[in-house]
Amino acid sequence: MTARIIDGIRIANDIKEEVRHQVDALKQQGITPGLAAILVGENPSSQIYVANKVKTCQALGLYSEKLEFPAAITTSQLLAQIWSLNERNDIDGILVQAPLPDHVDKRAVFNAVSPAKDVDGFHPQSVGNLCIGTESLQPCTPAGVIEMLRREGVTLAGQRAVVVGRSDIVGKPLALLLMHHHATVTICHSRTRDLPAVCREGDLLFAAMGRAAMITEEFVKPGALVIDVGINRLSDPAKVAAIFGHEPKRMEAFRKNGYTLIGDVNPTSIAPVASAYTPVPGGVGPLTIAMLMKNTVKAARLRRT
Repeated sequence: MTARIIDGIRIANDIKEEVRHQVDALKQQGITPGLAAILVGENPSSQIYVANKVKTCQALGLYSEKLEFPAAITTSQLLAQIWSLNERNDIDGILVQAPLPDHVDKRAVFNAVSPAKDVDGFHPQSVGNLCIGTESLQPCTPAGVIEMLRREGVTLAGQRAVVVGRSDIVGKPLALLLMHHHATVTICHSRTRDLPAVCREGDLLFAAMGRAAMITEEFVKPGALVIDVGINRLSDPAKVAAIFGHEPKRMEAFRKNGYTLIGDVNPTSIAPVASAYTPVPGGVGPLTIAMLMKNTVKAARLRRT
């Protein structure tokens, strides 16, 4: 039996349609939710990410503003821009696109965003609220994973969940959210002894360590649900052929682009073992922007109604 593929694009579109209706309702009260995106430097990936976020805002009826600054901007100059946005009533959400230049004090920048406008959920106050289970703006990718599971009818209470990766952006907040939904959670990382054996304990396995195709069948308990949060570029022809050789369209795109996107999971390897899994692309990724829109509307509602 081959595992079912979870359609993240469909779920993200459902969320965005709900957001569109929420925006319309707020506009009837004279409120247009607003999102400001700060982009520093000329990182091509960051430019694409911000452009997609602004485009999605426009499609859903939110106000959006993109602020672009040169890579040479100082920490104090960037902080001044954030403080200015904090004071604006028409801006409900502020996101600072990572990565930032090495000379910029990243922690100071993220901490400068008002918690009421922290749609990325990175501020220490947001993290603290998440830790104790208080209502707050939650990190978009982990929140999107939980929303995906809810809409797929997955029961979390009592399940054994294994999270591979302990980043502040995904691994840690995801583990907290899973615990708040009464799952029993194990967090793994690069120093976990016998990592495959620990992963096989999970009814739910979440891969979020940033290592291309690391999770193979030996990591997966038969019948487990596998959620792939990673996104990596794979350019080795032999590895791409070994994983995607049976997908002519994927291989054609690889030959054209010189790379293909893959998560932290080897889908060909785990498909015969898992019950379901998320693909890359088209799995968790689309939910991140959808939840960013949802957070912006939530911030507007909490601030202005």
